[in-house]
Amino acid sequence: MGVLGVILRIVLVLVLAPLVLAILYNVVNPVSTLMIGRWLTGARVERVWTPIDRMSPILVRTVVASEDARFCRHWGVDVGEIRAAIAKADDDVEDARGASTIPMQVAKNLFLWPGRSFIRKGLELPLALWIDLVLSKRRLMEIYLNIAEWGPDGEFGVEAGAQRALRKSAAQVSASEAALLAVMLPNPIRRDAGRPTPGVRRLAARLDGRVEQEGPEIVSCLRLAR
Repeated sequence: MGVLGVILRIVLVLVLAPLVLAILYNVVNPVSTLMIGRWLTGARVERVWTPIDRMSPILVRTVVASEDARFCRHWGVDVGEIRAAIAKADDDVEDARGASTIPMQVAKNLFLWPGRSFIRKGLELPLALWIDLVLSKRRLMEIYLNIAEWGPDGEFGVEAGAQRALRKSAAQVSASEAALLAVMLPNPIRRDAGRPTPGVRRLAARLDGRVEQEGPEIVSCLRLAR
């Protein structure tokens, strides 16, 4: 086998691996690339996998309203939001966070790398479409809530985040606490639900109103308790 053949096989494996793994994640609880990176470097990782039905329903609803309000309506990619975010962000990729749906964030966390990159954003799109096709909305949300970075010292998943910030289980989180946890997600290193700044409190207060508007649809599509 020549060098070209080896390269082609490596490329094929890299392409097929996420497609196969996404299907397996219907029954296997995954870890993120960031968690793997921290393990490899000896850094702390704290994650307690928690089924979605053991989380406070208001917490799940609040995260959806905060991160991807049209989650129950799109197929993994929200084209309208992408166009609006690109127009607003101009050349700053980081400012385009609003274009990242929950499936896109799951794709990034499971298969890609953090940081600013148009290449990474481009790879997220087909992966998000595939993930949304092969996983139910409920399972997608369950995975997201268990792999998202939720603290400054290796806390991953909502259970570890709630325990660190609030000293309570994700099942016991109130509406106001859910809003504080949700607004941490864009920057869990600087935002702390346990010691929220006035700015974080204002963001959480605004989020409360959106949760009420989106609530019924989210409850239905994720089969949450009311």
